[in-house]
Amino acid sequence: MKKDDDIIITNTAQTFARSECHEDNITANDGDVLILAIESSCDETAASVVLNGRTVLSNVISSQIALHTLYGGVVPEIASRKHMEQINQVIELALQEADVTLDDITAIGVTYGPGLVGALLVGVAEAKAIAFAKHKPLVGVHHIEGHISANYIEHPELKPPFAALVVSGGHTHLVIVKDYGEYEIIGRTRDDAAGEAFDKVARAVGLGYPGGPKVDKLAKEGNPDAIAFPRAHVDGSEYDFSFSGIKSAVLNYINSCEMKGEEINRADLVASFQKAVVDALVSRAMHAVKEYNMDTLAIAGGVASNSALRAALQKECDKTGVKFYSPSPIFCTDNAAMIGAAAYYEYKKGVRHGWDLNAVPNLKLGERI
Repeated sequence: MKKDDDIIITNTAQTFARSECHEDNITANDGDVLILAIESSCDETAASVVLNGRTVLSNVISSQIALHTLYGGVVPEIASRKHMEQINQVIELALQEADVTLDDITAIGVTYGPGLVGALLVGVAEAKAIAFAKHKPLVGVHHIEGHISANYIEHPELKPPFAALVVSGGHTHLVIVKDYGEYEIIGRTRDDAAGEAFDKVARAVGLGYPGGPKVDKLAKEGNPDAIAFPRAHVDGSEYDFSFSGIKSAVLNYINSCEMKGEEINRADLVASFQKAVVDALVSRAMHAVKEYNMDTLAIAGGVASNSALRAALQKECDKTGVKFYSPSPIFCTDNAAMIGAAAYYEYKKGVRHGWDLNAVPNLKLGERI
């Protein structure tokens, strides 16, 4: 992996341990599908070239984290403008790293929802322009479907059906992946997403943005049993989540300590908060695996890189004989390689989008536009 200013170039062949079917110096043969994928749903401008849905030939990400940190969170208008500045360069680098040209590409895959509407429009417009100019098929991809598909990149043996826990800043879903591109959502958050709760608690204790990684890091120094925070249950919905209560409990604890003049051990606080969130996620995921007779569980989304969550799920899966899959952290956060993986399976199913493809900021998983 190398970094040039705010652009991260990830060459899978060099960076990750790969299975035997992933060899160095891969070239596309007749019948292979080479996807140029574009992702711009939030604050990462990304492009990737993916071969046959499983092999990443290039993965380039231009991150805006340093810029948005100044404001304590993502500013949509700034994100959109930054995407416009970076997208051509990112695509050129992705093609260069993969050692291919646009003429070699089979189809263009792009995230068209959900996400920030202005940010999505930049990627969609770019994808449509390339597809039109080069007479290539256009395949729109659901962002969360991309996160789930990230597991296919490093785990070639993984195939549906399986259960998936999607945990990000905007989504917390329990999903049964019935087939490629076919999903049944069995649980979701009723209020805050888990990642949103991490960000709000991080801000409350002065850790800043982005909150998830900073909470994870500081929690390693604290006692997760120091403070008893609630684990909410939703009556009549055994797989649904609620994290607003945990967030409120943390804020109330902070206010109480300040009113009493008591010192707050930030490490203990975030460790206890993180454990409460992890417990809620793990308990429901493992219950779903049991009740739906699944032998495989995969995790996806930005919060899937949380070390405590990954360790807890691995432990529970090992105890019950369930196969557990998780992407490397670089594939948990927003990236285009996961979009290329999802686009491949959509392309194989015959999904094609026209020049009227538009950004759909509230696109639901499994919904087709």
